[in-house]
Amino acid sequence: MSSAPVKLGIIGYGIMGERLLRAALSHDQAVLVVAGVWDPAAAAMQRLKADLPQVTQLGSAEAVIDACDCLYIASPPAFHLGYARAAFQKGRAVFCEKPLAVDVTEAEAFVQEAAAHGAKGAVNFPFASSFAVDQLRRWMDEGVVGAVEKIDIEIGFVNWPRPWQVDAASWLDTSAQGGFTREVGSHFLFLARRLFGPLQLQSYTVAYPEAGKSERSITARLQAGALPVSLNGGVGTTEKPDHNIFQITGTNGSIRLRDWSIAERLVDGKWREAPDALPNEKMRPLVLQRQLNKVAALTTGAEQDLATLSEAAEVQRVVEAILRQ
Repeated sequence: MSSAPVKLGIIGYGIMGERLLRAALSHDQAVLVVAGVWDPAAAAMQRLKADLPQVTQLGSAEAVIDACDCLYIASPPAFHLGYARAAFQKGRAVFCEKPLAVDVTEAEAFVQEAAAHGAKGAVNFPFASSFAVDQLRRWMDEGVVGAVEKIDIEIGFVNWPRPWQVDAASWLDTSAQGGFTREVGSHFLFLARRLFGPLQLQSYTVAYPEAGKSERSITARLQAGALPVSLNGGVGTTEKPDHNIFQITGTNGSIRLRDWSIAERLVDGKWREAPDALPNEKMRPLVLQRQLNKVAALTTGAEQDLATLSEAAEVQRVVEAILRQ
């Protein structure tokens, strides 16, 4: 096996592409380096040149694929599978943003194709590398919760899209590709699936009060393995730009993940943060470094636990069922 660093190519320089690019530039260069970046939007490439002039700009998706060992796809969802298939054809590994596609049937067919050809692919659900999730696991192992009885998920936003995503509103606030259930709810459904087992949707409601726009509220009742899961989400339900809770309740007590990165346990009727808890803006870069170590492992064929293509397709199947009008 080569000891050379993994060369990461990036398609898409929106908010997600920029976050992972900055993490990659600060990563251990003996493990992973940036091969180059391309975005079809001239304005995005100009912003990249102004922000990070040291980064190699490439002229096409094909050029990025040719230059890399692993392709990170941070484009809008409608383009994910085209880029991923092109990368697989060249023998590259693929690390893709969610959802895999805008069509569930196409996403599932892609997963089967990838498995049949032994392709190396994973999806960027950062809870796979979350320190707070590690803490939840430790508390469960220590018996803090006892026998788990239920999971409750709440996601809320003062407005949609969130302030840092308004430039992507042209697709992020449409029913075809956008909405908070796909963008945010999918992360928590992945977490429920990863911790407790396969997802089955039992009932749901969804509201589209603004013509042509994405959903503004949802409710869903599911099973994760044998456990009941409730999911509630809405726009205008909080004063925060982004607020979420993933609560695990059992026979001995309750623990939760709050606002992406803060693990808490219920003690004498009050929620107490884990001693090493950090707000998401400080924790996110640390989690991305763990993700990138696993991306390197994916590419070289080493063991890792990134979200699999099949897990991502299962989450997408549930999300699209909830959003069905």
